[in-house]
Amino acid sequence: MGRIFVPTDETFPRTADAVVIGGGIVGVATAFWLSRAGLDTVLVEMRDGLSTLTTAASAECFRAQFTEPAMVALAKPSIKIFENFAEVVGIPDYDISLQQRGYLFMTDDPDMVDQLKAAVEKHHSLGVTDSEFLTGDEVRARFPYVSPKVIAATFRQRDGWLACHETTYGFAKGSDANFLLRTKATDVLVDGQGVCGVETSRGTISARVVVNAAGPFAAMVGKMAGVEVPIEPVRRQKVIIGLHERIPQDAPMTIDLVNDAYWRPEVRGALLGWVDPDEPIGEPAENLPTDYFFPGIVLEKVARLSPFWEEIADGLKDADVHISAGQYCYTSDDQPLIGPVPEVSGFYMNCGYWAGVMLSPMAGKLVADLITGAMDPRNNPLRPTRYAEGIVVEGDSFLRGRHLEATTARQLQVFVEEH
Repeated sequence: MGRIFVPTDETFPRTADAVVIGGGIVGVATAFWLSRAGLDTVLVEMRDGLSTLTTAASAECFRAQFTEPAMVALAKPSIKIFENFAEVVGIPDYDISLQQRGYLFMTDDPDMVDQLKAAVEKHHSLGVTDSEFLTGDEVRARFPYVSPKVIAATFRQRDGWLACHETTYGFAKGSDANFLLRTKATDVLVDGQGVCGVETSRGTISARVVVNAAGPFAAMVGKMAGVEVPIEPVRRQKVIIGLHERIPQDAPMTIDLVNDAYWRPEVRGALLGWVDPDEPIGEPAENLPTDYFFPGIVLEKVARLSPFWEEIADGLKDADVHISAGQYCYTSDDQPLIGPVPEVSGFYMNCGYWAGVMLSPMAGKLVADLITGAMDPRNNPLRPTRYAEGIVVEGDSFLRGRHLEATTARQLQVFVEEH
C-alpha cells in the first residue's frame, strides 16, 4: 500500500527509480502506474495533502465526447478504469462516488445543429459509438426542465462525474509508491547523462527518471531542467449551490454551448461554472481570487436554457452560495504534453491539462509505459515534440475553453526552435 506522509530526516528517501513532481490526480495516477510497473517511485507534493490544488477546484467530471483521436484514446480507457476502480487499485469495495448521469451539450442556435451532428459522427468514427444526437423534442422528453428554445443536443449516458479526492487517494493507497507531503521540488538536477535527481525543501532524491506533473507550475518545473514548457494557466471559477428542492438530482452535466455555461447536481444542490473567454492568462498560483459577482453571472447564463434556475436565483442567500477558483492549463492545440523531452534524458512531461481529471488514469499509464519501454514513443501522438515534427492534430471538442494569446504563440515558437 502506498505511504502518504510528511517526511523527517530519518524517513526522507534519498534515492528512487522515478520521482513524480506534483500531487494532483494526474501525478498520483502516474505514480500508481510507475510503482505497479515495479519502479521504486517517490512523489513530492509541496502542499499539506494530495488533490488539494487544481484537482480540488475542478468540476470532477469525465466524458468521452471528444473529436480529437488522442483525447478519445485517453478518455475511453480512463472511464473504464473509473467504472472498475476498486478492482484496478486492488482495494475491495473502494467507492469513488461514480455518477454516470451523462453529459448533455445543447444549443438553441440553428447554425450549430450541423456542428453537433458532425461531432456525433466524429465520436462514432473514433469508437465512442454510444453518443447520441438529440432533437429539441427528444431532449425535453428526457429532461423536461430544459427550455423550449433548445433545438439540438449531443448526449452520452456513460459520461458523468466522481469524487476526485477519493479517486486520487485510491490511486495512492493502491500503489507501492511513497508520497511526500510538504515537500517542495526546488530544482531538477542534471548531469552528463541527463536527469540525476530532484532537490527538494527537505533534501535531495537521486533518480534517473523525473516526471513533471506539476499542473499550473509545470512551466516552472520545466525551467529547473532547462526546458521551456509551452503552457498557459487560466483561472476558472466554480460555484456550489447548497441544498435546494428545485434542482433535479437526476440531471446530467448540462452545458449551454452558446455561452459555455454548465451545471450539474451535487449532493442535493448543484455545481455551476462558466468558461469565460475573456479570462486572461495568469501566473501559476496556489491562492486565487474569486469575483463577487461571478455567481450572479453564471446563474443568469445557466438559466438561459434551464429556466428553473431563475426561480432558484431569486431566493438564494449568500450562505447558500460558495465560490472557488482553480487553473486550467492550455497548450496551443488544447491537448496535454505527455512523454520524454529528448534534450534531457529521463525528463518526462505529464502536464498541460484543461481536462486532467477525466484523462488522468490512462495518461498516467501512458507515461509509465513510455518510461518502461512498453510503448514506443513514436506511437504517442501527444509527445512534446509534436509541434516541431508537424504532427499536431487540431480538434474542435465542445467546452474546451480554448484560450490562445500572442504570449502563447511566442512561447510555442521558442519551444519549436529549441526542439
